[in-house]
Amino acid sequence: MSMILSASVVRVRDGLPLSASTDYEQSTGMQECRKYFKMLSKKLSQLPDRCTLKTGHYNINFISSLGVSYMMLCTENYPSVLAFCFLDELQKEFITTYNMMKTNTAVRPYCFIEFDNFIQRTKQRYNNTRSLSTKMNLADMQTEIKLRPPYQISVSELGSANGFSHLSTAEYKGTGKISAAPHQRLEPVTLPGIVSFVLSLLCGALNLIRGFHAIESLLQNEGEDFSYVIAFFLGTAACLYQCYLFVYYTGWRNAKSFLTFGLICLCNMYLYELRNLWQLFFHVTVGAFSTLQIRLRQPQGKSPDYNV
Repeated sequence: MSMILSASVVRVRDGLPLSASTDYEQSTGMQECRKYFKMLSKKLSQLPDRCTLKTGHYNINFISSLGVSYMMLCTENYPSVLAFCFLDELQKEFITTYNMMKTNTAVRPYCFIEFDNFIQRTKQRYNNTRSLSTKMNLADMQTEIKLRPPYQISVSELGSANGFSHLSTAEYKGTGKISAAPHQRLEPVTLPGIVSFVLSLLCGALNLIRGFHAIESLLQNEGEDFSYVIAFFLGTAACLYQCYLFVYYTGWRNAKSFLTFGLICLCNMYLYELRNLWQLFFHVTVGAFSTLQIRLRQPQGKSPDYNV
């Protein structure tokens, strides 16, 4: 008999389970699938947004969107188009019910367990295909699956020591690139972080404009010092590099941010004669603020072993 057996909602960045159906069977096969759920939840950030894992007599399907993944377990003969329509319904309802701020700041496993009521009702409808609403456009989902089929995960890939890092883009067409060495994810951006990013761009733009003006002045007056031009462009590069460090994770990231801030201070010290105290204070303060935000936005830690 083809049917949906279970479903869960998991946060992508750390595998935190947000909600799940509470009617797991206790058969050996089902217990094995629970282990696969746990293993998949830890690798969601490295996977495409639509995948299928075939495990003997069962299939695990999931979709990911806006930092949340919707996973379901069904029998091997359950139609794929219905499985992903089911997940799509869960996704739409969850996004409507809970805002991103709540899901991003959740710290307890299953803090949205009340969503199980919707999971159960929807699962019952999909397990009785005659009761499905005629408004469902299965043709659209069938077309989408044909154009962008779910990536097929093998059990051997799931259990490998290096996870999915060896997969290439050619192995999955339609979900985008899977990096051979994915970047470490950083914590979510905060409002002060956005402000520091914008101010760093502004300082970089101001330095760039002053640098071009210095070049014009140098061409008109041969006595002008070319080192001022270098200082302005170095200041621009330092500000832009601070933006890069804030957005992307790199090795020695904190040390690089302090060195970049030091370069900003040196450039402004050299440009002391061309700027008033307020301008110098603004550039140095923005540099310090950006350095602080880079320091505060640390890589995401590994998720604990939640029972998914």
